[in-house]
Amino acid sequence: MKAIEIASYGAPEVLRLAERPDPAPGAGELLIRVRASGVNRPDVLQRTGNYPVPPGASDLPGLEVAGEIVAGDEQALAEAGLRVGDRVCALVAGGGYAELCVAPVAQCLPVPQGLSDVEAASLPETFFTVWSNVFDRGRLQRGEVLLVQGGTSGIGVTAIQLGKAFGATVIATAGSEEKCAACLKLGADHAVNYRTADFAEEARRRTEGRGVDVILDMVAGDYVKREVECLAEDGRLVIIAVQGGTRAEFNAGLVLRRRLAITGSTLRPRPIAFKGGIARSLREHVWPLLAAGTVRPVIHSTLPAAQAADAHRLMESNQHIGKIVLTW
Repeated sequence: MKAIEIASYGAPEVLRLAERPDPAPGAGELLIRVRASGVNRPDVLQRTGNYPVPPGASDLPGLEVAGEIVAGDEQALAEAGLRVGDRVCALVAGGGYAELCVAPVAQCLPVPQGLSDVEAASLPETFFTVWSNVFDRGRLQRGEVLLVQGGTSGIGVTAIQLGKAFGATVIATAGSEEKCAACLKLGADHAVNYRTADFAEEARRRTEGRGVDVILDMVAGDYVKREVECLAEDGRLVIIAVQGGTRAEFNAGLVLRRRLAITGSTLRPRPIAFKGGIARSLREHVWPLLAAGTVRPVIHSTLPAAQAADAHRLMESNQHIGKIVLTW
C-alpha cells in the first residue's frame, strides 16, 4: 500500500510518500480501505518528535480515517452490526495516513447518513475528544456556559456546535475578527478576539459577573490563571493540550472558595474499551444530529495525500477554520 511516513523528525518536508506492506487485522479489529484521512495537531507534534507513538501502534501518522471495510474479525463485526463493504470512520492510535488502515472495531462508527468520506474522516478525533472532555469530564449541562478556547480549530468548531446542540451558552475565542465571525456563524453566542481583548474579562462581562461553568482549553500556560479567575462557582477547567506551555501559576484560593475543578486528559494512549465507550455515546447522542444536519463537519481544505507536507504547513500557519483532510 501507499502511505505517508515520517522520514526523520523535522519540518513538513520530512513527510514522504512510501510503499509499506499491507496491514492485517487481528482479533477485534477490521481493515479499512481509506478514502480520506483527517489531519490533526498531534500529527504535527509526532512529525517533530514531540508526541511519542504508543506501544504497539503504527509509526505512520494519522489518527482518523474514513473508507470501506475490506476485512476483519467476523464475530466482532457482527456484534457491532458491521460487515465487509460498510462505510465507516474510525479513531486510530496511528497509521491513518495510508491506503489501508487497521482499526479496533470498537472505535469505528458508520458514516452518518448524507456525509461524504471526506466529511466523515474529519469527525473521529475531534468528536471523541470533545465528548470525552466537555461532556464526560467537564459534565456540561443544559443551561450552563461553555468557554471554548480556539473556536475555529477542529476541536473548537466541534465544541461550539455540540455545546449549542445540548443547550449551553457558548463563548468562543479566536485570533481575528474573521475567525470570530466564523465562530458566531457556527452558533457561538459570543466570540472574543483574544488579540484585542482579555477573554477572562469578556467572559465575566458576558455572564454579568457570574463566570463560566466549563472551559475547554488547548493552551494552558499563562491562560490557566485567567481561566481560574473567570470560572463560576463549581466551575470546571478541562485542559486537553499545552500549546502555551506546561507551567502555570494561579490563585489557589479561588479554587477553594469557588469549589473549582481543574482536570485534563489525552486520548491517544487510553485503552480500546475506554474509546469504545465514547464511540457508543457518540452513536447514541451525536450521530443522529449529524444525520439531521443539526451538527455538521467543517472542512477548510482537502488535499491529495501526496501533499501531506502542504497540509501540515497549513495546520502550522493557524489560518484554517475547521478541518484539513487528505484524500487517497
